[in-house]
Amino acid sequence: MTQQARRLRARLAALGAVGATALAAAGVQGAAHAADAPLPVVITGEDRVDLSLHSDNGDPTEPQVDLRLDVPGTPFEGDGEVPPVHLGDYTVRIDARGLKGVAKADLPCDADGLVAVCSGYDLYAGTTYNRVGGIRLDLADDSEAGDAGKIVVTGEGEGLDFRPLTIDVRVGGPELLNRELSLPKTLKAGETFEPPLGVMNVGGLPAEGTVLRLYGSRGLSFPDGFGNCSSSVVDTGPLLRQHTEVLCTFPGILEAGAAYSLAGPVRVKTADFALHDIFSYSFRPLEPGEAKTLHRGEGRRQGSGPDLTLQRAGEADPAQYTKYAELDLPTTNTYDLELTGASASGRAGDTVTAEIGFANNGPAWISALRSGGEPFSFTVVAPEGSTVTSAPKECRTITVDGSVPGHRCSVATPLREDARLTFPFELRVDRVVEGARGKVAMPDWDNPFDSDPANDTAWIVLNAPDAPGDGGAGGSDGGPSAGPSAPGTGDEGGSDGPDSGTNGTNGTSGGAAGGDTGGGLALTGAQGVGLLGGAALLALGLGAGVVAHQRRRARREGEAAA
Repeated sequence: MTQQARRLRARLAALGAVGATALAAAGVQGAAHAADAPLPVVITGEDRVDLSLHSDNGDPTEPQVDLRLDVPGTPFEGDGEVPPVHLGDYTVRIDARGLKGVAKADLPCDADGLVAVCSGYDLYAGTTYNRVGGIRLDLADDSEAGDAGKIVVTGEGEGLDFRPLTIDVRVGGPELLNRELSLPKTLKAGETFEPPLGVMNVGGLPAEGTVLRLYGSRGLSFPDGFGNCSSSVVDTGPLLRQHTEVLCTFPGILEAGAAYSLAGPVRVKTADFALHDIFSYSFRPLEPGEAKTLHRGEGRRQGSGPDLTLQRAGEADPAQYTKYAELDLPTTNTYDLELTGASASGRAGDTVTAEIGFANNGPAWISALRSGGEPFSFTVVAPEGSTVTSAPKECRTITVDGSVPGHRCSVATPLREDARLTFPFELRVDRVVEGARGKVAMPDWDNPFDSDPANDTAWIVLNAPDAPGDGGAGGSDGGPSAGPSAPGTGDEGGSDGPDSGTNGTNGTSGGAAGGDTGGGLALTGAQGVGLLGGAALLALGLGAGVVAHQRRRARREGEAAA
């Protein structure tokens, strides 16, 4: 019994019969359900485990089977104690006697040889809080290729209807490894690659048919439409998950210990924007009856060309075959990250907006597939005489170069090859400094894929010499000011890298960047902000203003008459 179950049972005992009834009425749904009909409970977990004769079958401390109970209802989401849907004793029995002479089994709970019994009291909606335990399977001293057995998991409890689980265990079955790939270093974006694909059955039994899976991330495609293959394309949603998948079926036998290669080439097409896209392929045994349904999935397109076939290869070295075969390609493309600054003017006390622009001018996209979407970052330092009053949510305050207050802004990846982002900063003009400049900069790094590092820096300019400003008290003497020179590196009080978490979006932030204003500056100003603010005030508060004015006028007239 779990510690939480013991606490709940003790609480119910203290409440007594009346308290337990009230608790059930307040949300313990299982008691009411059990009174009407048995609550269906599905025992879940891996229903098949293949043990290899040529490996340690994974981490010996990790179970291959995770047993859980799936209970109807909406899984709990939120804070606080999870409400149960059933209260009452139940047991789950794990019978692994069918593995005698086949494999060793490490069972959870109270085990007596190859039989274990797990007990519980409370059940919750879904599977998250209903874990029974894990089963670890390993080869026995007398395990041989072709040995097979079963584990049967059943359950019982008053008011519960358990659906049992049968786990098939097989030793030394077909085990397919893939021929290793080598990186084509001269491959350029837009070109086609023909990888040498092959498979070797290192298992103890033949494979009665096989399935080939080809995978390419967003920048890769497979132009061949073989008749025994079908494809599906995901080109919407998060860029991290956009891809093309091809499945091909081969009905022939793959003998144990034999290697095979494809009779014809398979082409991988790279897009003009491709860079560090992931290509992978894998073979696996074909399940009985799977060939009839595999190509009929929703969104799959069947090929109309000739079939792709396998042919037996000569002598092969198992060391040249691997479980995972994949490449990042191409590696020769570049992108151009560009920052654009802003120009604004205002008097002391005014608030102005500076829209920082971030763009990828291509031709490559920034996939960041291996890091799961690790963001880029750049720093922003406000011009002298101004204070940032509002920053985009993607930006956090930091100390730049050890002493200069500033912000670090994160740009989520993957990032399209034509991405245009804006980061609006609101600045309060504390005192007018003619020509004050604040620096916007990418990190000072050696990035071989950024084709033009010169545009990785931009400026926010306040009150340029030809712009109107407030020359009164607190202002400058009219001379230009370079403002603080803040490099794009250093982060005292913050991490050296971006602080936002990784995600699978395309990295959009704010609206689209404005048009090219020349010199990386976009003209804004307090005058424009004031005009927009006045228009909004007029639209939202005109009626209220008129009523207030009429009331004041009536009050003054009444006082005068008195």
